[in-house]
Amino acid sequence: MSLVLDPAAQDLLFREARTANTFTDEPVTDEQVQAIYDLVKYGPTAFNQSPLRITLVRSPEARDRLVQHMAEGNRPKTATAPLVAILSADNEFHDELPELFPHFPQAKDAFFSERPVREGSATLNAALQAAYFIVGVRAAGLAAGPMTGLDFEGVRKEFLDDDHTPLMVVNIGRPGPDAWFPRSPRLSYEQVVTTV
Repeated sequence: MSLVLDPAAQDLLFREARTANTFTDEPVTDEQVQAIYDLVKYGPTAFNQSPLRITLVRSPEARDRLVQHMAEGNRPKTATAPLVAILSADNEFHDELPELFPHFPQAKDAFFSERPVREGSATLNAALQAAYFIVGVRAAGLAAGPMTGLDFEGVRKEFLDDDHTPLMVVNIGRPGPDAWFPRSPRLSYEQVVTTV
């Protein structure tokens, strides 16, 4: 059985897509980011909680502050990418549940009244949304460079608040010279899939 998605789209989103390490200086516009979000917002989350929050780092001053919290090897990438996004989980997502899950507005209090429960659910579901965000960046014809080599607590204090947990930083733009490392191996179907 073949996939329904056109092979060129399969290549764009998966087979040929890579984590970019260099970028051109072509800007990434707010309109492009809006189009990405308008596509990826339909990805699934439990109770439609949608806890992902995106902080766009555009100003040179904010960029300099962020670079200081990146691991040494990631600093040049973040310093030169046309756009950088901090992806975080909103641990107070439950406040939006009456709007986002209107057929069961009681879910806010029935399932998410305790902060530790919210934090676990927000992290898991925002990470799922972050994966969709990366695919959405690729669908826009851009390259993404997601990174977790950073001082998470420093990024939280510098850009977020106690109600948001940073998940990753994503550099976004058109790939530059020597943007790709060689493709690393992947596990085979038999190594991953078990039938019971």
